[in-house]
Amino acid sequence: MKKIIYIIGIALFVSACADSLLEENPKAIATETFYNTAAEVEAAINAVYYNVGVSQLTNEINILEPLTDYSYGKGSLSYLNDYVGYSPANMTNMGYLWQAYYLMIRNANLVILNTPNGTETTEDQKKRYVAEARFLRAHAYFHLVRLWGPIPLRTEENMKDIDIARSSIDEVYNLIISDLLVAELNCPDTPRLLGTPSKLVAKTMLADVYLTTGNWSSAKEKAGEVIDSGNFSLVEIEKVEDFEKIYGAELLTSSEEIFYQKFTRDYGNNILTFMHYPGDGYKPYGASYFSHYTFGSNLFFKNWDNDDLRKQNNFYKKDIALGDDTYLYKKFIDPNGYNNSPNDWPYYRYPEVLLIYAEADNRINKGPTSKAMEYLNMVHRRAYGYPSTQPSPIDFNINDYNEESFFELVLMEKAYETFFEAKRWFDLKRTNKTAQVIKQAFNIDMDINMLFWPIPTGELSYNKLMDQNPGY
Repeated sequence: MKKIIYIIGIALFVSACADSLLEENPKAIATETFYNTAAEVEAAINAVYYNVGVSQLTNEINILEPLTDYSYGKGSLSYLNDYVGYSPANMTNMGYLWQAYYLMIRNANLVILNTPNGTETTEDQKKRYVAEARFLRAHAYFHLVRLWGPIPLRTEENMKDIDIARSSIDEVYNLIISDLLVAELNCPDTPRLLGTPSKLVAKTMLADVYLTTGNWSSAKEKAGEVIDSGNFSLVEIEKVEDFEKIYGAELLTSSEEIFYQKFTRDYGNNILTFMHYPGDGYKPYGASYFSHYTFGSNLFFKNWDNDDLRKQNNFYKKDIALGDDTYLYKKFIDPNGYNNSPNDWPYYRYPEVLLIYAEADNRINKGPTSKAMEYLNMVHRRAYGYPSTQPSPIDFNINDYNEESFFELVLMEKAYETFFEAKRWFDLKRTNKTAQVIKQAFNIDMDINMLFWPIPTGELSYNKLMDQNPGY
């Protein structure tokens, strides 16, 4: 059942066509061969998803997670623990990710450019396909701008240009928002396939983008529209094992899935390989343990209530020659697996939408409202095994918080809720709290140049109008 996802057909199509699409003259191939029928356009769109797949998604997660206040890196990622910059191995993997996102953008641009000229698709189909491609382009640029800052904007209008100067961060966000507004208008009400965007998926990413850029009113509006749609709900949890209803290897979807990277055993999620120790039982096949761990003495870990079922679900004790106070992560497990892990990767889950609304609403009103507090409490109750929509003994009281203390409460709740989902570093950056939190957690004055990654040498060699980020 896990094969009922967006990459249906990629195994057949990509092997024959993706390499051709990456040649220097893609326009001739596109106009003569593709984009005329619905099947051709959908195959081209599927190829857009392919670029940031198993290995490059893993590269991004592997670098982002050890940068947080709760995780440490092992092997080539251990350099990140000192916050003095990035190692050559880190930079190489960053370069692969940069290339993957720009290939994703280039393939999306091909769909945007050529789909309107199709001879056997309706106008409604063309609008939907272009909207999906623009959503994916926005998705890629949203990651690029947060990781690298000012970057070249490559669109369907300048595909032949090699040398393109950086655009400002504001200009990048303007394109992202423009693309997402088109996606919100023209994407289908129901996703074409699981793992593809709908109107509500576009609204969710818009809410995140608006929150990142400090547009509280629009963030609240879009998050509110997703919530009020009634299409999503929290998966109720009574015991730790119930988290498999959210993250399980064999899970097809859930009521809180909004936008996920979908995987199968043939097209597996490689991040589990980097999380688990051989023989620990959480990934019997192919666990090699390269990257991630924490200590019981870690401030984030110590301050996390042991009664929170999320904490119990996220960690297991494992001495990996670093002491018996060492913990590995078990949020994503595949204990019965025999091959690649099919655990889907969550880009957006419903609890994040509730927390986006709560944060934005608090900023607008200069303090928490009853609705913002209720949305926060829904996430919090579920974490302790209480029904999410009913008052509970662990509810937060609105009278105990002002604007800043409630903001801190929401930010920490999101850190617990999205632990090891590559969200924390972005949240610390957008709230200008990165250096402060790293200082508190590790007593380290981090190199602030790390806030933006170094531009890959390949781009600097290829694009004569591109310069390096400060500090590299």
